[in-house]
Amino acid sequence: MTNVKHIHQILVYADSLSWGIIPNTRERFRFDQRWPGVMEIELTRMGQSVRVIEDCLNGRRTVWDDPFKPGRNGIVGIEQRIEVNSPLSMVILLLGTNDFQSMHQLNAWHSAQGVGAIISAIRRAPIEPGMSIPEILAVAPPTVQTAKGAIAPKFEEADQRAAGLAEAIEQIAEEYNCPFFDAGSVTSTSKVDGVHLDAEQHKILGNALAEKVNEIIND
Repeated sequence: MTNVKHIHQILVYADSLSWGIIPNTRERFRFDQRWPGVMEIELTRMGQSVRVIEDCLNGRRTVWDDPFKPGRNGIVGIEQRIEVNSPLSMVILLLGTNDFQSMHQLNAWHSAQGVGAIISAIRRAPIEPGMSIPEILAVAPPTVQTAKGAIAPKFEEADQRAAGLAEAIEQIAEEYNCPFFDAGSVTSTSKVDGVHLDAEQHKILGNALAEKVNEIIND
């Protein structure tokens, strides 16, 4: 096959912050409202040929199981998700928030180690010969605030246990030689529920990540 323009396929592997749950509801923002869609639109405007693939599951942890809902362990099956969606130019990994649900007694170090384990799993995925291993952008979620509304019991004291998460993930990114972005450097979480993102926050994060991804692609 010749004269085919290269399209950068970008897999977003994440949780409800990226799935686009509307705070204090079970509804979802439209693709063009949630940050992966905002990012795709902005990258296209920048002249990049991209396709953003969303693999975002509500409640997904890094490497731990949800005792109430199956399938929320983020490392289980990740190698096959990479294989399914290859060739990939990049995987954007934005996980960690759900590691601090009240049924887990974890701290920032534990969650960051989970991110590192997923990075390793992505790199050993059985992709087809000749396909390159995708770049991995490790994104730290915005700092959890005191949870409000229906999710308050689920995230009780999460704000305390998640202290230092961005710094811990940044250290892991350095150890694994991955680019890093701190979502909390551009946006907070929603004042409505303290955990997720409002529409304006999705827009801010999507535009900021478009700048970061554009920089990585151009390098």
